[in-house]
Amino acid sequence: MASNALSVGREGNIFRQFGEQLSVWFSGKVIHPIVIFDQQRAKDFLSRLAAEIDRPKIEAHLSWQGIELEATPGQIGRQLNIEATLAALYEPISRMIDSQIDLVIDEINPLVLDASAQAELIEEILSEPLILSAGEEGSWTIQPQDLAEMLHFSLAQADQNAEYQVSLAPNQLMVTLTPLSIELDRPAQNARFIFNDDTKELDLLRPEVVGRMLNIQASISAIQQDLLSGKHEVDLVFDIEEPQVKKDATAEELGISEPVSEVSTYFYDSGSARVHNISTAAAAFHGLLVAPGETLSMAEVIGDISLDTGYAEALIIFGDSTIEGVGGGVCQVSTTLFRAAFFGGYPIVERYPHAYRVGYYEQGPNSPGPGLDATVFIPIVDFKFTNDRPSWLLLETYIYGNQLLWKFYSAPDGRQVEWTKKETNKVEAPEPLYKENPDLPKGEIRQIEWQADGLDVIIERTVIRDNQILYEDRIITNYEPWRAIFEYGPGTKLPKDAKTE
Repeated sequence: MASNALSVGREGNIFRQFGEQLSVWFSGKVIHPIVIFDQQRAKDFLSRLAAEIDRPKIEAHLSWQGIELEATPGQIGRQLNIEATLAALYEPISRMIDSQIDLVIDEINPLVLDASAQAELIEEILSEPLILSAGEEGSWTIQPQDLAEMLHFSLAQADQNAEYQVSLAPNQLMVTLTPLSIELDRPAQNARFIFNDDTKELDLLRPEVVGRMLNIQASISAIQQDLLSGKHEVDLVFDIEEPQVKKDATAEELGISEPVSEVSTYFYDSGSARVHNISTAAAAFHGLLVAPGETLSMAEVIGDISLDTGYAEALIIFGDSTIEGVGGGVCQVSTTLFRAAFFGGYPIVERYPHAYRVGYYEQGPNSPGPGLDATVFIPIVDFKFTNDRPSWLLLETYIYGNQLLWKFYSAPDGRQVEWTKKETNKVEAPEPLYKENPDLPKGEIRQIEWQADGLDVIIERTVIRDNQILYEDRIITNYEPWRAIFEYGPGTKLPKDAKTE
């Protein structure tokens, strides 16, 4: 600016200089100021202001210890907009005029400023236990401290607004409900009947059972909805399955008119535990209906064989030996069922023989002898057959002393069963073996295995109806020779020529 003032009247030739000096003498001359706006220094100054003005945004926060809840409100953040403020400073500074400049401050809104409503909801949720009800089947209680561990938050955002949504964690509810499904689920069960041979009608033995299955996903939705609406008792949701046959069914409706197969097996000299197991297993089939086209699985009908389900310990064949095991005698039932299906002309789907001949299955009048036994070892080894008739099949089982009687009732369709048996490769049982057992007293001898000759049996069955072959079966059984085994106490005198280990 000084340089510009000093240059007045001093530039150009002498006449120009004199003329300019004379003009300035009488009229003066305006020298415009030169202003330099140092933006970096301005930024530094505004940055120092920003340190006092700026504050962070804070989201509303919920936390809890046990069931003690703490709600922290959110905070709107603010920030000095340095660039916009610099732009506002430009005009008054360039014009060298006094001015009041408003600082440009940007507000930063948190997603959630207020979570008080959610805090009240959580307090309501944790105010009482949650009761899950299954009606007459009972209820289950989730205590508030356990509910607190299940609390789950999600952020629901619409445009610029957002809020927390409170719920229970679905995966934790799944963990809670899954064991309940095991306890509460039950399959639909048809009504059970016995056929009255005099009236040719069905006598009700047991009414039907409506099936149900816990719908875990629907139950989780119901819990979420009811709990958030202030309820603390929620009804679990079940999928219902109606049975096919109800208690008012008639023999005519099911197509049942008379016996179509009747078989007995005998179990003389069986111990009380074995007889008990035979009765228990046979009772599971008494009055059972098999639908047309349905394949009956013995394992599915009987279910778990254990002390808890009413079975006792008795001798069973396990691997290459006979041992004490839970459910000994159940194979008497599977063998009888196999024979009833075999002689009734029904298709055999799955059948396994015993490793060696079992004397029980060759006892009694009209015994078919070896080759028509069936073993089960639930759930690995099963026996299955199919009801291939258009009518329902009704099963009845009866225990008469040492006899198991199995009856099939349906509608005869004219089928006949022809069968033959061939026995070959008979191998005599090895000599009995004596083993010392230190747990037995002196003088005591106890038999733990019974001898049986080895034998190959081939049975061929042809099922005929109206001179046409419905089925042809070839059942091959290879029985191993089995030696008798005795245990004796130390110092016991053994029979002459006794073979010992």
